[in-house]
Amino acid sequence: MNRGSGFIPRVMHRLRRIWLGNQHDQHPLAVAVLGAGNGGLAMASDLALAGHRVSLFNRGEERLRPIVAAGGVSLVDSGPEAGPPMLARFELVTTDPGAAIEGAELLMVVAEASTFLFAARAVGPAQAHIYGRKRKVTFAALPSARNPEVAALLERIYPGRFVAASSVLETSLDNIGAVFHPAIALLNAGRIEDQSSEFEFYRRGASPSVVRVIEAVDSERCLIASALGVPHVTALEWMKESYSVEAGDLHGALQANPGYDGIMAPSGLSHRYLTEDVPTSLVPMSSLARLLAVPSPSIDSLIDLASAIHGVDYFATGRTVERLGLDGAGVDDILAHVAARRSVA
Repeated sequence: MNRGSGFIPRVMHRLRRIWLGNQHDQHPLAVAVLGAGNGGLAMASDLALAGHRVSLFNRGEERLRPIVAAGGVSLVDSGPEAGPPMLARFELVTTDPGAAIEGAELLMVVAEASTFLFAARAVGPAQAHIYGRKRKVTFAALPSARNPEVAALLERIYPGRFVAASSVLETSLDNIGAVFHPAIALLNAGRIEDQSSEFEFYRRGASPSVVRVIEAVDSERCLIASALGVPHVTALEWMKESYSVEAGDLHGALQANPGYDGIMAPSGLSHRYLTEDVPTSLVPMSSLARLLAVPSPSIDSLIDLASAIHGVDYFATGRTVERLGLDGAGVDDILAHVAARRSVA
């Protein structure tokens, strides 16, 4: 078979890497970035431009075709490291996960840690834009006993940016994106579905009333973390730590954050802000809250709204304590599980 018959090889193309200095480490790493969405394109491009040997994997071919045609991804950085657009070239662009990870020293599965390192978007078929970079992002291994191994690798690609958390409970409960995204999206559902009214997601979507809902969700999240004895920060404290934003309240911080400039609302409600953040972040928070007898009415309300809009029972399909094998577990059992991956009796 050939390309003319519609066949696209699983290993789509091998692209020449380029060396543009050693801003991250003098010894480049072989890195496999798994996912070519907003964050994946930005991170893969940033690492390639820093001289690392990057393989980019995506399940579908559609996102990869333009990258192959262009010879890489054009990256624009308007954050503190701003400069002209630069073309990032990868060693491998593929839909074959085995080929992507072969020989890799580090796998970057571009979902999120506690949050993503960049405020970034894919702004074209082979174009990525980094709007801002967070000062630090917490991470944790499962089990957390392996944190030092992961920290050593992350330090080689982003020195000083990743900080080890106590466990995956801390990074999961400090996923501030899940606090912001569903509330803003659901409470602006009409504006999002009105194709004639584009608006900046954080600037215009996070009105004072919407932020009061966000603060209620955030308060419940912090109560869950406290019940588990897990270190946590409020959303306002996180804005200061991550973006150096000084503000008297959360609404002011969202409006003042330059990293959110130009980030537009999604074009529809079938978006990761709901399809991912609700079942994989809000549902486990709600499920943990029930297990720990912590009230979570605001979190539950957002899950109900997302379920109604999508016609899906996210309470049934999401990531619950039962699905995680933690049903009936006590706090000590849960903490031991994430520390040493010990089975819960």
